[in-house]
Amino acid sequence: MAPDTTVNSGDIARLGGVSRAAVSNWRRRYPDFPQPVGGTPSSPRFSLRDVEVWLRRNGRTYTVSAADQVWQRLRAEGGDLGLGHVVARAGALLVWLREGDGSPLVAGVAERTDASFVELVEELAERHGHAGAFELLHGRYLETHGRLLGATSSAVADLMIRLADAPDGSLLDPACGTGGLLLGSTARRVFGQDAAADSAGIAAARLRLHGRTATVRTGDSLRHNALDDIQADAVVCDPPFGDRDWGQPGLIADPRWIHGLPPRGEPELAWVQHCLAHARPGGRVVIRMPAAAASRRAGRRIRANLLRDGALRAVLALGPDADLWLLRRPRPGDPTPSHVLLRDADQSDDVWTEIAAGHGVRIVDLLDDDVDLAPARHVRRSAVGVMGQGYDDALARLRALELAPPELPTLAVRREMRTTPIGRLERAGVVSIRRSAAHMTVDSGELTVLTGEDLALGRPASGRTVPEDRLVRLEPGDVVAAPTGMARVVEAPAVLGPGLAAYRVDPAQLDAEFLAGVLRAAGPWNRSAGRAELRRTRVPRLPLTDQQAYGRAFRALLVLQDTVRAATEQGDRLAHLGLIGLLDGLLGVP
Repeated sequence: MAPDTTVNSGDIARLGGVSRAAVSNWRRRYPDFPQPVGGTPSSPRFSLRDVEVWLRRNGRTYTVSAADQVWQRLRAEGGDLGLGHVVARAGALLVWLREGDGSPLVAGVAERTDASFVELVEELAERHGHAGAFELLHGRYLETHGRLLGATSSAVADLMIRLADAPDGSLLDPACGTGGLLLGSTARRVFGQDAAADSAGIAAARLRLHGRTATVRTGDSLRHNALDDIQADAVVCDPPFGDRDWGQPGLIADPRWIHGLPPRGEPELAWVQHCLAHARPGGRVVIRMPAAAASRRAGRRIRANLLRDGALRAVLALGPDADLWLLRRPRPGDPTPSHVLLRDADQSDDVWTEIAAGHGVRIVDLLDDDVDLAPARHVRRSAVGVMGQGYDDALARLRALELAPPELPTLAVRREMRTTPIGRLERAGVVSIRRSAAHMTVDSGELTVLTGEDLALGRPASGRTVPEDRLVRLEPGDVVAAPTGMARVVEAPAVLGPGLAAYRVDPAQLDAEFLAGVLRAAGPWNRSAGRAELRRTRVPRLPLTDQQAYGRAFRALLVLQDTVRAATEQGDRLAHLGLIGLLDGLLGVP
């Protein structure tokens, strides 16, 4: 091995045939365990030579597999900055070993590669097959640089492919990364493009080694569309989020923007229209979007046009931070749909059936000043049927565990509720809304500060700050909300922490626990939200006695959430200590 070859904890675990927990245990128990020579405190790297010496000295057997040897050679040659390039070259080498010089992927790769390394790669291919060998290396690459690459999770990728549904047709991914979405599909022909040459090279090699008919190009799809002439049966895309430097000034007159010029701060809406331009008439588009794109005011005109033209058919919430947008490029003469499906994503295959049946929210009700398509604002949480049965089952299981407080709500006949925006309540003097100071110090001072973490965990205010006129002072009974969607009624005076909003209610007209539950149900909001967005949440119009009853139920659900979280934390801690105790010999098996 090269003298400067380094390994991480996962590599050491594979080398010694143990778990990562065992490696962490070695580092704590043995003072002579090698010290990190690089990496970060959370992801340290160690000298492979030092680790091998330590393993031999402590009588621990280890095996350097062909995969480990190839990977460590790649790490030593590429380092952190050039790792993608050498992994792509290893993919080209595997193509050359299987197919010879007949592919443009492998031009000159044999001449540029050390003979001993070629032998190692050949050994790896003999054991795992050429495609399997490269998937091993690709997996190690994702372990090392997965966060930087932003690879789509396997669960989300599977759902996107299933919703795109083009098994006998063509599929295009204009931000294909290392090819995960393309490789996961069963499409007859696939097309991909990526701005990173290394990622595009890896994607091309993976697809080639798996015998797929594929065309992969390098370049930024928005600025330099290398697949301009392709119209596919389906388009999938997990684009980069929040890239304000996406080339808008040079693309103002681009013909792709048929639903409106995307603002500079809305690059994801440029990707939506790019994907639509590459779908054939009647073709589907499935694109992962930041959750905020469904409600940001800058994009409301384009969202409205997508709805009016019948292109946007569903927004499915993946979680607090991301949604899936399902679009279909209309054919000439297609009737304009009257509904758009807004709901949580799940693993069911009936989404397009629901869309075809006209399920969802009436489009005419969404074409207001906000064009807010956030599913959390429209899902009927009181729905019966499958959702109701699921709630009943979960409630029964929780009560069997004696975790569920008695005040939890139960199934009932669905109740229609009229609502009013919280901004209207503010204008009527029922509630006042304040934001925290934009910049404040929370590490020292004589005043206690309620931080976002305090709010999430339901603990007393833990921050400290110095007195200033701009601080927002909280009183018992105030409701505090965070961009994450958490909201609680505070029980002690404090200063409102950074990024939070406070709602002070008139208790004779509005119940605080009721308002806190409504804000939690409304879900996340943009941390940089303006006054208008904070005032958009719609509050059911109920008599005060009904509000108080709902408030008690909302509070019971919050207590349940806190209890389950605390139980999970303690369970995780117990499991962790148990693993260490078993390995240390402090615990015995039953």
